[in-house]
Amino acid sequence: MKAFILERYGKKSRLHLGDMPAPELRDDEVLVQVHAAGVNLLDSKIKSGEFKLILPYRLPLILGHDVAGVVVRVGPRVRQFKRGDEVYARPDDFRIGAFAELIAIKESSLALKPKALTMEEAASIPLVGLTAWQALVERAKLKPGQKVFIQAGSGGVGTFAIQLAKHLGAFVATTTSTANVDWVKRLGADVVIDYKKDDFAKILQGYDVVLNSQDSATLAKSLSVLKPGGQLISISGPPDPAFGEEIGAPWWLKSIMRLLSLGIRRKAKRNKVSFSFHFMKANGAQLREISALIDSGVIRPVVDRVFPFASTREAMDYVETGRAKGKVVVKL
Repeated sequence: MKAFILERYGKKSRLHLGDMPAPELRDDEVLVQVHAAGVNLLDSKIKSGEFKLILPYRLPLILGHDVAGVVVRVGPRVRQFKRGDEVYARPDDFRIGAFAELIAIKESSLALKPKALTMEEAASIPLVGLTAWQALVERAKLKPGQKVFIQAGSGGVGTFAIQLAKHLGAFVATTTSTANVDWVKRLGADVVIDYKKDDFAKILQGYDVVLNSQDSATLAKSLSVLKPGGQLISISGPPDPAFGEEIGAPWWLKSIMRLLSLGIRRKAKRNKVSFSFHFMKANGAQLREISALIDSGVIRPVVDRVFPFASTREAMDYVETGRAKGKVVVKL
């Protein structure tokens, strides 16, 4: 099968189009013909080697963490899906590979594609949708009337998280650039701060939850936004000891995580708030919940650009600029 292949880690490494064996189908997996694949900053971070300790992939590697397509074969233990089903997923870690003609996905990580969406729109959803769902619903347990600050409101996670938080009944603040202020308001944000003009730390206060997706300086500033008992949830690091336990990391890696997060955990404790690092996990059941929200019109996908499969490298370059409004997708 044709695939975009990573041969070596490095910031300047480039994927190349080549031939790879079709994935071996395990008993509990579904073989999917890829119609569209979402492109995420996570792909670039893995390519550059930033996640080598947490996700020690063997090279050569096919990247791609979002997929929409059609089932072509099912393993003997699969019961929920059949040949011809239109599906979408965020494949499990160590089973990624959406930048290819075929991918094998665990039945438990797969869901039927929302009826209202095209393949390209569906491929834009899984990673950002599950990230927002697991951070706001599962971890923060966001309730009606609570206040949440979602950073980078025009980004992939931000555009989804704003819509989800409003559906949950929360008051939502976010940041974006001057050009996107009105557009982000239309997504549902109650307060939109132009980060080019204003400092969110001087405007926001008394928030229950912060969803951080930015750098360490922004992470530290976010503490001042929270009220006592509030939660600072970061999807951009640093990983904390709880995450090390969650993934069964070896002792030396847990020690590194403890050191990396020591500063922010201490500051959080002084501010009487909690800090946690969140790295989303594949989950078909949660995707089905998200599908229901999409098909009922509660949440709509935000796709910035669709690239042809042959331009996957250019799609990754575009994502790395940080200028995308919503998601970037490649179409096979």
